[in-house]
Amino acid sequence: MTSQAARRTFAEFLGTAILVATVVGSGIMGTDLSKDAAVALIGNALATVAVLGTLIWLLGPVSGAHFNPVVSAVAVARGEMSFGAALAYTFAQVTGATVGAITANLMFGLGVATASTHVRDGAGLWLGEVVATAGLLLVIGALGRTGRGAAGPIVVPAWICAAYFFTSSTSFANPAVTIGRSVTDTFAGIAPGSVAGFILAQVIGAALGAILANALFPDQPPLGQSSAPVKE
Repeated sequence: MTSQAARRTFAEFLGTAILVATVVGSGIMGTDLSKDAAVALIGNALATVAVLGTLIWLLGPVSGAHFNPVVSAVAVARGEMSFGAALAYTFAQVTGATVGAITANLMFGLGVATASTHVRDGAGLWLGEVVATAGLLLVIGALGRTGRGAAGPIVVPAWICAAYFFTSSTSFANPAVTIGRSVTDTFAGIAPGSVAGFILAQVIGAALGAILANALFPDQPPLGQSSAPVKE
């Protein structure tokens, strides 16, 4: 792995770790401060979208700020990234998500890693994940294909914020984040037995989002811009 590839992969690890630490930590803080689930969810959502926007702005120039295996997989399908680079990204994202959840657990004096007991199963929740992930990939595809990538730190968190409240699943939309959230038995957790169903729904949603992006925004380079594929 070249030094540039290592830097990109580390950025994916770091960004995903911070993202999941925020999701889990703000969930714990929300439930500590209020017994009202709605208040806890609002605090969780606000913290998540704020840190996501910051991370996209901060690390986007380094790695593209995927923080999400299905985003990396779609980049491979579009020829923007090699399979090897995507594999390294995915390992970094899953590892980072797990480290982020453990960090949040430790910050709040909980066990290092505890399997979540929060079961999230059923057709409605899976459909919510399909919708949330499809929308996310459509937004990302639109930004890239229309030369409006600079709006990513605003538009991507805006979609996640909306999906927090209009989808039944509260918009995980990310296999790495889903895995990370399985090791914390807190507000943001997901039972290990529920992980596979969520990830399958996310993969389906990612494929639908990519198809919609292809249909709505023909695959043409943005005017005045050049692409920078990740080929390492």
